[in-house]
Amino acid sequence: MNCPSPLSRHTTIQMAHGGGGRLMRELIEGVFLPAFASSAGAARHDSSVVNMNGSRLAFTTDSYVVHPLFFPGGDIGKLAVYGTVNDLAMSGARPLYLSASFILEEGFSLEILHRVVRSMRDAAKQCAVEIVTGDTKVVDRGKGDGVFITTAGMGIVESRMEIAPRRVQVGDVILLSGDIGRHGIAIMSAREGLAFDSLIESDCAPLAATVGRILDGGMDIHCMRDLTRGGLASALNEIATDIGVDIEINDDAIPVHSAVRGACEILGLDPYYVANEGRFVVFVPQANAADVLAELKKSDVSKTAVLIGCVTKSGRGAVVVRNSFGLFRLLDLLSGEQLPRIC
Repeated sequence: MNCPSPLSRHTTIQMAHGGGGRLMRELIEGVFLPAFASSAGAARHDSSVVNMNGSRLAFTTDSYVVHPLFFPGGDIGKLAVYGTVNDLAMSGARPLYLSASFILEEGFSLEILHRVVRSMRDAAKQCAVEIVTGDTKVVDRGKGDGVFITTAGMGIVESRMEIAPRRVQVGDVILLSGDIGRHGIAIMSAREGLAFDSLIESDCAPLAATVGRILDGGMDIHCMRDLTRGGLASALNEIATDIGVDIEINDDAIPVHSAVRGACEILGLDPYYVANEGRFVVFVPQANAADVLAELKKSDVSKTAVLIGCVTKSGRGAVVVRNSFGLFRLLDLLSGEQLPRIC
């Protein structure tokens, strides 16, 4: 039987449907994968790994449309570099080169563009990557909202270990590198002019050096995933669904800053679905969990890392949260984004 695509030819793309929702997943599966299917892309990971002349190269690309351009803890330039570098790191790659393309709106301030470009330069230097090529286009006034940036990144996978969703196994434990939700709330507060009791800054940070130290230690890592659009809930759902396993996490173990939790309650948001730009999860065999956790805690970007749950069984791809009272709730994919244009 030929099943119809979940997206009909007459379906329209809605503004709020970013990378972490159910409709975006259906868009990928119904439109892009059938057209561009490849063995490298079949892994559905943050970057694709290809073999070239005996070397394993990781390749990724992303676009950044964050609004506002500058926010507590970061800006679109820093985000464009860190986001691409982090996607490469999630495949175990050492990032090497980036491209950067700019879509500029007519009348956009050159002073602000210089600020963005300098931020990208400094972020690239911090990450030990080079921006080696790029492009610039200008669109009519009112058609571009200032500046949009697209970056692509290439890195080399030096470890023989494969780090991908398909290596996740029943019994694996899940480590979280730190508190969740700060990036999305920082964007929302800057966008809407909201004032909270304490300043909430984005967790925007590069992760490649931290991942590199774990891999240099020879620890067995099955999978890693950074928690960008759609947050922790979407990342876990994507992995669980792709390989057909059930995941259980401990609600009391998930670190959420008190200011972020309070803001989420006021705004009616669930911190499990709020975006991060400097957090990731690691799936490891239980026997290696203590060593990997100890290594994570040595890095500034993951010094509050914790064990949050495990892969319980082969199943239908369910992610459940258990609280201290023994009650469970299902974490499903949202139909769209809680907060659009956060990266």
